[in-house]
Amino acid sequence: MRRVILPICLLLGACVPGTYSYHEPATRAAMPEEAGMPPMKAFSAPRPLPPQRSNRDIQRDILDLGFQLESGRMLQHFSRFEGPITVRVTGEPPITLISDLNRLMHRLQTEAGINISRVSEGPANITIEAVSRDAIQRSLPKAACFVVPNISRLSQYRAARNSRATDWSQLRQRERIAIFVPNDTSPQEVRDCLHEELAQALGPLNDLYRLSDSVFNDDNVHAVLTGFDMLVLKVFYAPELRAGMTRREVEERLPAILSRLNPAGDGLAPRFAGSTPRAWIDAIQTALGPGARPLERRAAATDAVRIAQAVGWNDHRRAFSHFALGRITQASDPDFAQEQFVLAERFYEANPGTDLHRAFAAAQLAAYAIAQGRGEDALMLIGPHLATAERAENAALLATLMMLRAEALDLSGRVSEAQAVRLDSLGWARYGYGADWAVRAKLREVGALSPLKGPNG
Repeated sequence: MRRVILPICLLLGACVPGTYSYHEPATRAAMPEEAGMPPMKAFSAPRPLPPQRSNRDIQRDILDLGFQLESGRMLQHFSRFEGPITVRVTGEPPITLISDLNRLMHRLQTEAGINISRVSEGPANITIEAVSRDAIQRSLPKAACFVVPNISRLSQYRAARNSRATDWSQLRQRERIAIFVPNDTSPQEVRDCLHEELAQALGPLNDLYRLSDSVFNDDNVHAVLTGFDMLVLKVFYAPELRAGMTRREVEERLPAILSRLNPAGDGLAPRFAGSTPRAWIDAIQTALGPGARPLERRAAATDAVRIAQAVGWNDHRRAFSHFALGRITQASDPDFAQEQFVLAERFYEANPGTDLHRAFAAAQLAAYAIAQGRGEDALMLIGPHLATAERAENAALLATLMMLRAEALDLSGRVSEAQAVRLDSLGWARYGYGADWAVRAKLREVGALSPLKGPNG
């Protein structure tokens, strides 16, 4: 299981957050502040939204998440840890990793009711090894981070990767799992890996594109565990279940468990979102993942839209298909890309629970408005989504929206307000994008959108 490199790029020409040397982390404590660069910001207490779907839908989601791998391979038995769970960090962790891990484990204890604690030495049920991104990609070329059973170090992975020991389908009771996260990328990327991989080490092994409110979705829209995700993990560790159960045994117990843990879900009507065709998943991963050439990316994104139309989707997957096509074409055909982002926003707006998705679309639409000199329009697009990005704890998105807002304010003649917003964005950008040079590169990229700063500006 792995968090794939499938970036949701925010702006015209945007890239994934830059890497930086482990010995030069973008933190105030580790390096002197340069002139004009404020300290890194941190989010306050988590405010996850509770799940907004029927318990009948959630029951189906839990079964599909828990009894299937991402490849589509079915699992015969339910697996989880039994008893208290210990976590140890090894390798060379960046300075932000421990604080983010502690925050996550507190949520797992209080929101999911899992008996989990961190140890500083000796054996542990879950070992989190912080290594370089290159080391991770030498093992799994398309992975940003990943999780493996029955080993504790990355050096053990190559010898064990094709053995029964690392075959998830052989597991009933989990006892020893390793998580490999990068130590030379942005603090947000490290944190996102912690959330997704620790959640999969504890619970579901599958990802489902039909889930709009979950990190168990390879679209990477959600950066931290959501209210739905915490409910899923709470169900996984409900006393009514035990490791080794069959799908039928778990299915028989789920209605009562969900009624107890999520009574509001009993009163909601099911929506029964359809399954996601493998062809659409492959098209999206080709369009937005690493390795494909530009023409291949555009063809794949076009295929994703075609498949979504043929299936008859009107949900967030249809919107994401248009978003991906817009992302691929924004440099070569900006007017066409704009049309795709408008379509994405239209489908997102018609589906509840897609506020964060809409924030990503708004960033693209606002960038286009700024490039056309329409500052007031950009401000209207950005305004509703700043709070959404903050609540979702997505510092990269929040910083980008604030930078866009600053350019829009400049276009509207509100220069002093623009300067204050731009300065405020930098602390979030240091968490979201990493090293100071990456923050400045993002500032230049956003600033280049404005006609005030073009050749005739």
